Amino acid sequence: MDEGDAGLLEVFFESNKEVISFCEQVFHYNKRIEVHWKTNEEWGNQLIIKKCTSKNENDEAIIKSMVDVFIEYRLNKMIREVIEKKYYYSNHEEIERILSIAFGIVTGKDYTILLRGKDPKGLLYTLFKSNIEDSATVHYDSIINFRLNVFRENLVHFVGLAIDEFKREEEHQTFINMVREYVTNKQSTYPTIYVVQGPSFSFYKPNGEKFSKVELKELMKQEPLYIVGLDENEWNLAPLIAMAPNNIHIYGDLPSEPKTLTVINIFEEKVKFKSYKQFPFLRNF
Repeated sequence: MDEGDAGLLEVFFESNKEVISFCEQVFHYNKRIEVHWKTNEEWGNQLIIKKCTSKNENDEAIIKSMVDVFIEYRLNKMIREVIEKKYYYSNHEEIERILSIAFGIVTGKDYTILLRGKDPKGLLYTLFKSNIEDSATVHYDSIINFRLNVFRENLVHFVGLAIDEFKREEEHQTFINMVREYVTNKQSTYPTIYVVQGPSFSFYKPNGEKFSKVELKELMKQEPLYIVGLDENEWNLAPLIAMAPNNIHIYGDLPSEPKTLTVINIFEEKVKFKSYKQFPFLRNF
């Protein structure tokens, strides 16, 4: 590019899919940007981007688009390499599950609580920005291969978080399966139980009478709950395991609330979730 073309940015992409995706994203972020696309024999796809708007607007659209293209086409491969080469996983199903969790962590779509202040997408933005600012010519593949070392180092940590989460989920599923088998083989004490959500569940008999703590304690004492890893001070799942009802009606506003999901995962089709207002007995909520 000539020195007189200071208002232009030259960007090279080797991949046809990536250059198409980049152009789509650039126009999504800045519809006034001007892009000319041609093929370069040595470097593949050559884009000449004319800075039609302010430099900040222009650069932001370009940087965000490069981050988006990286996430869509490169991130999974990079994560997979870390899982296999740094953590030595080889089982296909385990790799795919860890990959899914790690992708959610890095993109901020899932498991954001695990990040503890870190911002993977923000780091990507910063790294691409440092390679684009004040440059007249940018080679996308060169940035990916040689300029993202800081991100690669951080990715090892993010994949480690994903592996920890994967192990927690595996342990939880093992617990769910064990309890499910236990209640399947147990005789039911009450055919139907009514449960109301809250900080702790409230339990009601088929006649609408609320179970007292003393009654629940007595029921739980009769069961070897230690077999499934629960103790007598667990007041949400343990009473239901002790009673093993054939039908559980849960009333509340939060079907995805963790302890409710656990009950649903264990008792499966025996559980029906309903709103508070459908509770059939008199109660002050």
